[in-house]
Amino acid sequence: MKVLFVFYLPSGGVETLNRQRCKALREAGIHCELLYMHSGTGYHNIKDIPVYVTNDNQEIQQLLEKQSYSAVMVCSDHLFLKRIRELGYTGSLIYELQGLGTEQEAKNWISQAKSYVQTYANAVFYPRTSHLEKLCETFLPDVRSFSFHNCFDTESFQYLPSTHQEENPIIGWVGRLEPNKNWHGFLQLINEMRLHRENIRVWMFQDSTLASANEKTKFQQFVQQHNLESIITTHSNIPHQNMALYYSKIADSGGFLCSTSKVEGFGYAVVEAMSCMCPVVSTDSDGIRSFLIHNETGKMINLNNLKTASTECLELLTDRNMRNQLVRQAETKIKITLDPKVYSQNFSQMLKQLSLYS
Repeated sequence: MKVLFVFYLPSGGVETLNRQRCKALREAGIHCELLYMHSGTGYHNIKDIPVYVTNDNQEIQQLLEKQSYSAVMVCSDHLFLKRIRELGYTGSLIYELQGLGTEQEAKNWISQAKSYVQTYANAVFYPRTSHLEKLCETFLPDVRSFSFHNCFDTESFQYLPSTHQEENPIIGWVGRLEPNKNWHGFLQLINEMRLHRENIRVWMFQDSTLASANEKTKFQQFVQQHNLESIITTHSNIPHQNMALYYSKIADSGGFLCSTSKVEGFGYAVVEAMSCMCPVVSTDSDGIRSFLIHNETGKMINLNNLKTASTECLELLTDRNMRNQLVRQAETKIKITLDPKVYSQNFSQMLKQLSLYS
């Protein structure tokens, strides 16, 4: 049984998801391979998984003929659905909704994808996220749909003790410099927090290759205008496995990870931090609701009220008992909710229902 996962390039949450699920499915007896149209910064993260990087029709056709995949799951790229059928693929084709940006952007995307999905796909898949569920019900009511939680291996990505502890509490942020990740709202929050805690420091983890020149310029202008140069350290394209140490250092410093996305289909950075005993503060981006519960497994804030949001964040820096309780409960929550074995069972069941797997 072979499955091919297709995406534009290895970067961001989808790249993490592909590695995580390939490992989980391999242990369940399903052989997985990856096809990316272009190379990306996450390519060096991929180990022990067959991966192809090509956008050439002839090469893709040869790959399909040689490997005889029982199923192909195409993430986001609805144009590829038509393309792969025209290249002769007759197996089951699943269209996956992940990483579509804001709710309006996702709505626009799915409305454009509708005819391609209806014509060429056998099914649609999306993680357990309310806005994606509503959009599928609205635009793709006649297409067979499947939905279950993504997976995460907490045993291979976990807290790592450090020999050097940072002197000041660190606030971490992970994402692209683009509106949906809301770096602007994050820096506004940092400004508000500095009124009460001057010693905070900021680590921002970015993929600089995916930011537009305009966003980079606006980011630099904001930093300069608010005199943030001295407290912000920018990390670009850190190898994924090394991120466990960074999350652990943030935790040990007494800080936390802050996610300020407007909308997320899932939110792997939040899960990764939780797995490393790093507290999380997040906006309500929909996708994180499955594992982040306010004052139970993290803190949920509203950036439209910066003073209240700042107060919630500062509480994490001062209340050690609350901090420890959130960390413990978050770790338990993601282990149960995102269990790789449960994911592989759900995936296998999906293939069974598509008459692919027995």
